Amino acid sequence: MRNTTLAGQMRTAATALLDALPGPARPQAVRPFADEGGRRWIEYRPLPRPGACLADLDRTGRKATHRLLATALSPHAYAQAATIMALEEVLDRQEDWRRGRHSDDYRIVVFGDPARDDLWCWRFEGHHLSVTMTVAGDRVSPAPLFLGANPATVSYAGRPVSRPLAPEEDLARALLDAIGPDGRGTAIVADEAPADIRSGTRARFDSRIEPPGLRAGTLGPTGRALLDQLVALYLDRLPPELAAQEAARVGRGDLWFAWEGPTRPGGRHYYRIQGEDLLVEYDNTSEDGNHAHTVLRRPYGDFGADLLAEHLAADHP
Repeated sequence: MRNTTLAGQMRTAATALLDALPGPARPQAVRPFADEGGRRWIEYRPLPRPGACLADLDRTGRKATHRLLATALSPHAYAQAATIMALEEVLDRQEDWRRGRHSDDYRIVVFGDPARDDLWCWRFEGHHLSVTMTVAGDRVSPAPLFLGANPATVSYAGRPVSRPLAPEEDLARALLDAIGPDGRGTAIVADEAPADIRSGTRARFDSRIEPPGLRAGTLGPTGRALLDQLVALYLDRLPPELAAQEAARVGRGDLWFAWEGPTRPGGRHYYRIQGEDLLVEYDNTSEDGNHAHTVLRRPYGDFGADLLAEHLAADHP
């Protein structure tokens, strides 16, 4: 019988993946769910990380990995992810092949047994890509979700050939234009952008970033509509049922928007959106504004913390 829930689809895809892995790769791809340090991991830089590497898998294993990844992402976000992986070859060429970057240098790891355990987790991760999904029964907790791009734009004669994170920048700039000079005076909280996203690779990030910036409730109709579109853009990286779940949760609280750095295109810039249990961050970290990072986090629900709390409460009332 075909699984119709998203959690069921993830279980089926993860089980098929583990069954498809060759002998040496399977121990690398499987860890206990109780491995707190390994499970609460986010690393978007080109550094060593846990898991079985795509480069070491055969054709069947690589395809099974992509099928699992696709369960966590909407079609357009899966296309963004695939482009981000392909950009590793472009970046390696730009760097004269010195670092040996590779589009298969991404790792898959499963925590627990998706075929038998009620509570389990999986992560797909590599340079500029980190996707973590935690499953409890028929529920899925979908954060952190990181997408980056270097180069953020590849152009020909002034026209973009590749720009995978274009909507994330363009919608934010449209919002800045819409809120007007007075609103920008509150929303722009620093003249210089930070070196990276504020949450970084921290396993826990449950504090508000100060100053919070501009409160959504003070925006006019156009500005509020654009902010809602920007939030929806990040949530719509997820499959529809999961995006709807997260949108309903975000809609219960107020939001704040902050920008750091100059507003002119082409330089380093950063923005964030914060809510009661929402953190969206975007930055462009290079001097030429061509190296982008974006992340969707749930400060109190990252790595399935919300599902784990409910699970423990149910087992130990």
